[in-house]
Amino acid sequence: QAEALILSALARLTPDIPVVAEEAIAAGDAPTLGNRFWLVDPLDGTKEFINRNGEVTVNIALIEAGRPVLGVVLAPAQGRLFAGQIGHGAFLEQGLVRRPIHCRVAPAEGLTVVASRSHGDAVALETFLTGRKVASLKNAGSSLKFCLVASGEADIYPRLGRTMEWDTAAGHAVLSAAGGRVTDVSGTPLVYGKADFANPHFVAW
Repeated sequence: QAEALILSALARLTPDIPVVAEEAIAAGDAPTLGNRFWLVDPLDGTKEFINRNGEVTVNIALIEAGRPVLGVVLAPAQGRLFAGQIGHGAFLEQGLVRRPIHCRVAPAEGLTVVASRSHGDAVALETFLTGRKVASLKNAGSSLKFCLVASGEADIYPRLGRTMEWDTAAGHAVLSAAGGRVTDVSGTPLVYGKADFANPHFVAW
């Protein structure tokens, strides 16, 4: 139902831009893509939704030439909306208050690491963090992890497991607009529009 509402609104807003949406893809409805398309996840954090912990999000991103250039991440249970556009910055809107957000310089006491609440691989994460000075570890669900880095509440989000492009694009856009970056584990920027829409392991910095 949420996806149908979003698709209808995007069709009115940008009728010429195709939309890749999670439920439609699962049903076998894959549009023909060009240089620009929308990526939609109407409910990110299914386990968080079932557990009712408030960490479910709605993700909408605009992709241009393989890069997420605009994104919104809505956490409806928290009443928070994160948004960002490349070249225009990022913001958090809560209630009637909107404030700009940006990544921070990692503090001298060490990194605050944010990891998946429901899909963690503790051994892989520990291996990745070996040699890095870590001050604390936070857990969060859905695409909120990108937003914690974007707002300066965390410094790094390693994701060493399977994700799909609609899981990450909106948070990626917010983080990029806030001064951060998302790469695969070798440092290559994460790109979108792959044939299977699957992401490699990645790190949001």
